[in-house]
Amino acid sequence: MTGRRGLFITLDGPGAVGKTTAVAELGGLLRRGGNTVHTTAEPSTSDLGKFIRANADHLHGRALACLVAANRYEHIDVELEPRLEAGETVVCDRYLASTLVLQQLDDVPVPFLLALNADILLPDLAVILTAGPAVVAERLARRGARHRYHLDPAFPAREVALYAEAARTLRTMGVRVLPLDTTTATPTDVARRIADVVPSLTGSVGSHTRPDDHR
Repeated sequence: MTGRRGLFITLDGPGAVGKTTAVAELGGLLRRGGNTVHTTAEPSTSDLGKFIRANADHLHGRALACLVAANRYEHIDVELEPRLEAGETVVCDRYLASTLVLQQLDDVPVPFLLALNADILLPDLAVILTAGPAVVAERLARRGARHRYHLDPAFPAREVALYAEAARTLRTMGVRVLPLDTTTATPTDVARRIADVVPSLTGSVGSHTRPDDHR
């Protein structure tokens, strides 16, 4: 135990903007700077998280939103909080911003999503990676569809716009948001820009901070 609570950093953004690679790069960069870092992702690696990953193309709407929220609370209790309490920096690939976008694309209203996530842990820093819709569409085409959403030609433009909305929502909740355009930036560039912000973070927004406390 360090006696100091760790920092919680999340990375969200449209498909194919390099979130997973950026998380790995950031973790390595922070470790080289002397930090103890734990990288993770949502859905988590628990049985529930694996079920969601395996069935996300078959589950829809509020049912999927409820499962994602349940996995998030589980993730907080069994993985995120213990690591943060031990003084570790936790970097998570997808968190609340992705819920506000992906479940909204599935026709779930934002008030319902915020209510489901009313007691989650909020990040110290929410990084929103983005790129132009045409760039996202090109990268998705090159990578190949990995989700039912990717089959919709209008998806990239809607997703990019909704992440901008999610960033505004997070700010109203008191979360520090760092938007980064990945159109020309490499994952290493992204990681360095995030790492530059880390020294200015003074601690967690608060254990189990409620989103509706900031409205």
